Amino acid sequence: MKKVYIETYGCQMNEYDSELVKSILRSENYEFTHSESEADIIFLNTCAIRENAHSKIYGRLGEIKHLKQKKKKLVVGLLGCMSQNLRGNLDRSENIVDIFAGPDSYKRLPGMIQAVQASGKKEYDFSLSEFEDYSDVYPQRVPGVNAWLAVMRGCDNFCTFCVVPYTRGRERSRTIESVVTETERLAADGFKQVTLLGQNVNSYRSAGADFADLMVAVASVDGIERVRFTSPHPKDFPEKFLHVMAEHPNICNHIHLPLQAGNNRVLDLMARTYTKESFLDLVDNVRTTVPGVALTTDVIVGFPTETDEEFEDTMEVLEQVEFDSAYIFKYSERKNTIAYKKHPDDVTPAKKTERIVRVFALQKQKSLKRNREDIGKRLQVLIEGPSKKNPDEWMGRTDSNKIVVLAKRDFDKGDMVLAEITGATANTLFGHEIEN
Repeated sequence: MKKVYIETYGCQMNEYDSELVKSILRSENYEFTHSESEADIIFLNTCAIRENAHSKIYGRLGEIKHLKQKKKKLVVGLLGCMSQNLRGNLDRSENIVDIFAGPDSYKRLPGMIQAVQASGKKEYDFSLSEFEDYSDVYPQRVPGVNAWLAVMRGCDNFCTFCVVPYTRGRERSRTIESVVTETERLAADGFKQVTLLGQNVNSYRSAGADFADLMVAVASVDGIERVRFTSPHPKDFPEKFLHVMAEHPNICNHIHLPLQAGNNRVLDLMARTYTKESFLDLVDNVRTTVPGVALTTDVIVGFPTETDEEFEDTMEVLEQVEFDSAYIFKYSERKNTIAYKKHPDDVTPAKKTERIVRVFALQKQKSLKRNREDIGKRLQVLIEGPSKKNPDEWMGRTDSNKIVVLAKRDFDKGDMVLAEITGATANTLFGHEIEN
């Protein structure tokens, strides 16, 4: 039996896709190994969102090249978004990589491996499907507490900085029935939490049902104690959806609400379809309808032509909203995007660094403030496992997706523990178990 080694880079959707690949290959009697030196096949499942992601893969391929020189029959595959995005520019890796497969081509991998082994020639599949949703494949997951579950694939938003519509194709949603069936199987397999995935998950549509209907159906599955979702778009938060969140206790009180920028001109250049004012109105409505909700966000600094004054608008929104946490990035040009074609990257690296340092500092202050507000509260914590930093502690997450560290007791993964919060940093809550 051939042994396969897979490395995954990027977002949760890539994690889910690697689980799909494992299931597809296992059905064809491939084995998996945690050691690249033992592998007959090495797959890198890649991300194309930022230049740093590309650099990591090129560096990794350089390391694998030495292994391939020793092991002539080793098959190396580049999967996912980077492979799709590089389909016309493969010169830097074509001496190492044997298989290039985009996100809609994973069912072809067994045949592609066999073709490479038989002929020694490279295999390519960059087709994008209007229909493939992999709903007929049950991912090969590692047992645990949380399971990723993709309810849709692709994206129709075409934000000007983003490659996703070009690497993952157009939006298509799975049926509610297929999602519920997979959720029921997850519950039977011992998962306590499911996180619904999509590039714009709340634009889900299937047979007249919307994302609110899907959330109700998933939240009704016996055995699933928490339901999360990521990543949404601010344009798709109707009252119906917010009321569903408020009315179902096992739908987590956490919304990731990507801001990207706080200036209207920059938002327009990004094709984000909302304004600073409408975003702030949405935040007010969310917090009114879903009391106690935790809000997290994404921010891009240094988008082409962004001035110092326009950047201050972003700082103003962060100051006003006080997000619980944020993912913060410097703008990075991506080939094939609208911004790459129309807007030269004219904000200097030094200016981007200056801005990102300021955003990090402000957000750290706000995260610490929000976390300190939880001190003294009694919160339900879903235990995920031992703390990575201290073997005498456990870690879990609150309903609002905040990490909590607890003194080690007789816990098991998946236990729901009532904890009193006694301390906080900007990233972590600390507490101890109390009796219900």
